[in-house]
Amino acid sequence: MDRLAEQACALIEEVPDAEIFGRVTKVLGLLVEIAGFGAELSISSHVHLRPTNGIDIPCEVVGFRDGRALLMPFGTLEGVGLGCRAVIQRKQPVVFPDDRWLGRVINALGQPIDGRGPLAQGAHAVPLKNKPPPPHSRQRMGRQLDLGVRAVNTFLATCQGQRMGIFSGSGVGKSVLLSMMARYTEADVSVIGLVGERGREVQEFLEDDLGEDGLTRSVVVVATGDEPALMRRQAAYLTLSVAEHFRNQGKKVLCLIDSVTRFAMAQREIGLSAGEPPTSKGYPPTTFGELARLLERAGPGAPGQGSITGLFAVLVEGDDVSEPVSDAVRGIVDGHIVMDRSIADRGRYPAIDVLKSVSRSMPKALSDRQNAVIRRAKQIVTTYENMAELIRLGAYRKGSDTSVDEAIQIYPQIEAFLTQNKEENTPIEEGFQRLAAIVKVDYR
Repeated sequence: MDRLAEQACALIEEVPDAEIFGRVTKVLGLLVEIAGFGAELSISSHVHLRPTNGIDIPCEVVGFRDGRALLMPFGTLEGVGLGCRAVIQRKQPVVFPDDRWLGRVINALGQPIDGRGPLAQGAHAVPLKNKPPPPHSRQRMGRQLDLGVRAVNTFLATCQGQRMGIFSGSGVGKSVLLSMMARYTEADVSVIGLVGERGREVQEFLEDDLGEDGLTRSVVVVATGDEPALMRRQAAYLTLSVAEHFRNQGKKVLCLIDSVTRFAMAQREIGLSAGEPPTSKGYPPTTFGELARLLERAGPGAPGQGSITGLFAVLVEGDDVSEPVSDAVRGIVDGHIVMDRSIADRGRYPAIDVLKSVSRSMPKALSDRQNAVIRRAKQIVTTYENMAELIRLGAYRKGSDTSVDEAIQIYPQIEAFLTQNKEENTPIEEGFQRLAAIVKVDYR
């Protein structure tokens, strides 16, 4: 009864005491201008258009011009014309996550899209554009989080509350890598945001990659590439809001977004429509500020709370890791996992380049003997990669350098170690034991 009373009170608080509205004065593409709203609106306010066909169209304020408010819709503008009523929502946009959302698939508005009936509403509201905990009150990162992927657990140890970027071109396997970590992680809850994903691939991701076991302890937020820019952007905000709900309960949360590049593209579309000046590659200045605000929401919580370990996929345009979004994300996160197309082309998946990838929690996240194994393995990989061209051409003579001879012998075994089927799960300790045996380091 107490829970029902809390939910009822929360819903009553959302009921406005009066209806304030303006009128549509111009529609240009997906941009709507309204007038007659007084001082009630601000950037990010929500407005509902009510055309004569009776279909309510939610919109968001993205700017102001010549005394008019500029709106963009979360859906189509069918039925909207001059004089259409625009009802102003005076409260901050919020969502009411609940533990019963686990196993569900929802859209960017928090509505179920999995055909399994209505979505239970929690008692406590979480703002869609929530602020991260104050820096001075956040806890430090916790111990290493087991993600079930050998290459990450060993070469790129990731701690609880750490934020990692996964940098990859299209078709190199980042979505499969994310699904493996969501399925095999030791985290209590996974919250997955599919932002701008291909509609055809969503069901494949849920059934084939994530699987029933992974979905059972996950909440999946989906906004496909054909949806409006506001929906794609809000899917990322909602993903973090749901993750914050579970973090506030003291749980270890794994938050995955695929991809923040499409979030940035949606923000670019919104900013340019509102009249912002384009900068590098057409991205307006607000894009990079919004990226920082989004990614900073992940991480450790305040004392008594849990943590959000963030894994954010970055779709590298043209395999150029120095393009603007990649550069911005790399400066925000606590490490980066680089996936290389040439590695994928030779059939090694996940195609992680362990020499170009970095985890900023290392070496403190590992024990002395684990660090010894990784140092030895990296030495061997580096030695081989430096001589790889000569070895492939047959220009290197065996016996010229003992360290190169050793690398030639051991490198194929390290490659086999880094290769992992998506149905395979390798815990942290097992991974280090296998790697130590390959590089001949005493791990007792």
